Amino acid sequence: MSDGLDVIIVDDDPAVCQLVTDMVKSFYSWGQVRSFTQSDEAILYCLSCKYGVAIFIVDVFLGGKSGFSFLDAVEKRFPSAHKDAIVVTGNASDDVVNMCMASNVNHLLEKPLRPYALQFAVRAIAEKYVSFAKRLLEDQDFARSIAGLNCYAG
Repeated sequence: MSDGLDVIIVDDDPAVCQLVTDMVKSFYSWGQVRSFTQSDEAILYCLSCKYGVAIFIVDVFLGGKSGFSFLDAVEKRFPSAHKDAIVVTGNASDDVVNMCMASNVNHLLEKPLRPYALQFAVRAIAEKYVSFAKRLLEDQDFARSIAGLNCYAG
């Protein structure tokens, strides 16, 4: 993982995974873009990461598993995984929408993906971190108050 805000893409269809990866790489510059077609491989990677912050783009169905179970599996290392996720589906049924709502996933995109919709969803997640970092840099009192929290659970 880089020192930036990485994007982690998990889709079991290699062609779709590559397409989404190419789309994100065409506009994203705040971190690295990592893609996986095997959810177990993605979980191992995420659990080995030094930092627990990333943007996730996850297919609803990952072979015999679900994108939601993937997010659950990495949540210990990435506490905001669900809120920092974009779930992708071929059919945004009521069940999928309800699962997103129950899992605190705020971004759901339907295939075929429209590049601008993906870009806006990624930007919405990244913006909260960019704004926070900017505030830390501009407001020394705020930065000191955050540094004094001593809430790192590593």
